[in-house]
Amino acid sequence: MNTFKAMQITEPGRMEMVERPVPEPGHGEVLLKVEACGICGADAGAVEGFEKSTTYPRIPGHEVVGRILALGQGVPSYLSPGQRVGVGRLGGYCGECEQCRQGKFVLCTDQPVTGSSCDGGYAEMMLARATGLVIIPDELQAAEAAPLLCAGIATFNALSRSGARPGDTIIVQGIGGLGHLAIQYAQKMGYRVIAVGRGSDIRQDALNLGAHQYIDTLQSDAVAEIKKVGGAQVILTTITDSEAASALVKALAPQGKFLVVGAGSSPLLIMPGVMVGNELKLEGSLTGTPYETERALKFSLLTSVRAQIETAPLAEAEEAYQHMRSGDVKFRMVLTMDL
Repeated sequence: MNTFKAMQITEPGRMEMVERPVPEPGHGEVLLKVEACGICGADAGAVEGFEKSTTYPRIPGHEVVGRILALGQGVPSYLSPGQRVGVGRLGGYCGECEQCRQGKFVLCTDQPVTGSSCDGGYAEMMLARATGLVIIPDELQAAEAAPLLCAGIATFNALSRSGARPGDTIIVQGIGGLGHLAIQYAQKMGYRVIAVGRGSDIRQDALNLGAHQYIDTLQSDAVAEIKKVGGAQVILTTITDSEAASALVKALAPQGKFLVVGAGSSPLLIMPGVMVGNELKLEGSLTGTPYETERALKFSLLTSVRAQIETAPLAEAEEAYQHMRSGDVKFRMVLTMDL
């Protein structure tokens, strides 16, 4: 094949199918034949122009699963043609900056953002840095693995590094693309899981996913209900509504942790006196390294954690993206390369 098809953003808000020449991988890069790519809310940054640093045209998509077609020079020996790999939001660390020298690869200052600062997976093929590649287990189908490369690792890492112990009470705020995976991981890790959402329509979904209790904020005072069980050791907020997230802080038990994975556009409103008086911790969590992602995939296989997905072919990427933005998807949208 000399060309491949892709859905590119020609300018903010305009998505179209194009045909591009197949590129040659450069030093430290591989060429992937894409099998599936998740559609994430963060794609809006490139698709709708919210990320001012994005240049166009741009192929979005950062939950990519595929097979290696070709290797560039300087690619590690554990990678080979035909191997199943994935790429998440962070497109591969440089290995040279100050953060990389400290082993903090997630915080690399010279790392492409897949589908934003470099082309992503709404395409039949894509280039990827070898340092960003995740080995995909054969037991996981491409479409079910894709969301775990973003929503999965974000919630898995946040919970596994939270300091909570089995039996502790964990609050998951927001039962959407991130939250529905967080509930599953938290339950499988042995925590008492209380899901907090808005509306009764999601109650049964939350309980089916593994929550021990669901609190509808339209019907109950969530803080009061959580305090009845002694407060929460950890609150994991997956929503972008900073006001609603801030309101839950008072539900933390002393020395509890408020974990943020939902990146809202407005400030959190947290009273310093509450933080100081109860020795509370406020922490953000940003996805994970390829190695950590591989651990998340292994855990998902061992405990049967899966994203609930809807699929669409690449040719219907625009409709699928709008479906995701509508909020009607339960719970992740994934593109497959059926044209």
